[in-house]
Amino acid sequence: MKRILFVCLGNICRSPLAEGMFNYHMSRSGAEWAASADSAGTSDWHVGEPPHPGSVRAARNLGISLAGQTCRQVAVSDFAQFDVILGMDRSNVENLRRLEAESPVGRAEIDLFLNYAGQGLKDVPDPWGEGDAAYDAVAQIIGRAVPAIAGRLTG
Repeated sequence: MKRILFVCLGNICRSPLAEGMFNYHMSRSGAEWAASADSAGTSDWHVGEPPHPGSVRAARNLGISLAGQTCRQVAVSDFAQFDVILGMDRSNVENLRRLEAESPVGRAEIDLFLNYAGQGLKDVPDPWGEGDAAYDAVAQIIGRAVPAIAGRLTG
């Protein structure tokens, strides 16, 4: 089974959406045996908290539950436990590359979320502090990218 980790700054908005949407996509396609996702943040600001209510609402509007997710910080051990680690923006990717240097056994491929989806070097905007429309827009961006990511990861 392939393992993928989605990473944003606080693991409260974008990466929980990506985790929930990816796992939902794999389940709906009958391929949950092929890959699974987790999420984390580069900061420790929200460790132990559930995802942001805006992300929970945006996911729920798409029929996806984020129940059971708890925010956590990226650990050095993640580089050995995951096949692919995708940052939601270029700043996340830079932070991941710095942390990877501390991992003696790191093997994960690190990339930008939308780049890995074949959409180029574009950031997924951070909806933090914005209204419902921003969370809905981010959910749409992630939702369009997830099938390409799943195909690339399992294909």
